[in-house]
Amino acid sequence: MEMKSPQSRTIGAVDIGGTKIAVGVVTDEGKVLASEECETAQELGFASGLDRIARMLRNCAMRANTTMDGIGIGCTGPVYPLTGEIGDVEFLKTWKGANLVAELEARFAVRVALENDADAAALGEASWGAGRGKAQMLFVTVGTGIGAGVVLGGQLYRGVDGSHPEMGHQVIDSMGPQCYCGARGCWEVLARGPAMTEWMDAQATADTEGAHLSAKRICELAAAGHSLANQAVKREARYLGLGLANLVTIFSPEVIVLGGSVMRSANLFLDGIRQEIRQNCGLVPNGRTEIRLASLGPHAALIGASRTWHHRFIEKGKSSVIGS
Repeated sequence: MEMKSPQSRTIGAVDIGGTKIAVGVVTDEGKVLASEECETAQELGFASGLDRIARMLRNCAMRANTTMDGIGIGCTGPVYPLTGEIGDVEFLKTWKGANLVAELEARFAVRVALENDADAAALGEASWGAGRGKAQMLFVTVGTGIGAGVVLGGQLYRGVDGSHPEMGHQVIDSMGPQCYCGARGCWEVLARGPAMTEWMDAQATADTEGAHLSAKRICELAAAGHSLANQAVKREARYLGLGLANLVTIFSPEVIVLGGSVMRSANLFLDGIRQEIRQNCGLVPNGRTEIRLASLGPHAALIGASRTWHHRFIEKGKSSVIGS
């Protein structure tokens, strides 16, 4: 095994979602040296998930011929980054109350940092991606849900008790559909990818071709000129734009970086998004806020997870060594 210089670190990275867990080892420059995935399988319980994460971390370090200097975790929320505990996560019910940070620190004898996955992605894009060099950056991911992270002056913004602000659940239309968060017409329930499917299903009596289509398929049909799919895309762009306009008015950031599966068809939405921002953000210099697409590629979640470790232990001057 090669000796590493004191300035060169390799960080274990863990990305935990509702359907899969991805693990890897990442360099100081954001390069993924090795990675593995498995199903989340939350019904098997936390102990099973922990064992699989630990095994994959060891496998990745061995394949990359390196040792891990720390571990960073991005996890679907709510999570408690300052204590390391998993909260009441919709897709991780059997993990509630488990302390993933403490367990991994005990197994690997390195410092471990945990963040909400959107915050982790925001840190990755701010440091190595589309937000690099920007003092005020928002990252928004649009897929099966909507998540967002805020980086101001190079620091991750936190709420009270270190909480992650749930900007995906700002209310856009108080008469809109019910969300699991308890609100009606929140941004996520109106503008997430499945919202296009739900809207198309509601129109199925008028156009049977529109029933039970994925967001990806709807975007493909819209690009091919399908009338109803085009309406669904325009509706999606409007709701995405309204939520982003609120963020522009509140934060007036230098850049908003957009990621997630829906943004793979960003060319269908960007004009509508920018129109909503122009129309609704008259009291801030909205033209100065750039809208960019995430740039870290398929390993973005792992790169962001690794960046949580740097942000917690290196950039804030804390010791990266347990017991010091």
